[in-house]
Amino acid sequence: MKGLFGVLLVILIVYAIYIDLTVGTLPNTNKTNLEAEPTSAVVKQVNKNMPVFEEKVKPGDTVISIVEHHINKPLPVSITDLIDDFRKLNPGENPEKIQIGVTYQFPDY
Repeated sequence: MKGLFGVLLVILIVYAIYIDLTVGTLPNTNKTNLEAEPTSAVVKQVNKNMPVFEEKVKPGDTVISIVEHHINKPLPVSITDLIDDFRKLNPGENPEKIQIGVTYQFPDY
């Protein structure tokens, strides 16, 4: 009986590990965008309402560090507002996954 229980327990653990590695147990944060990509006119309209600057990302940079370095003071808005503004200025880009060597637009507070 102990042997059968042990075998079933091992099978359950292997199955759980397999599901975790193939499907995952965390919610999917990479949602596909079903809406059409904004046109350049929409991006320009957002830019007119908000002062921006362009910066090429260097190793170790984050959206927060780039903005704070540019304005030479601590961030004057909440991180949520900064992330929302970054997404408006760079449609389709994830602020958590900015790429080294790529130039992005950042809000100039």
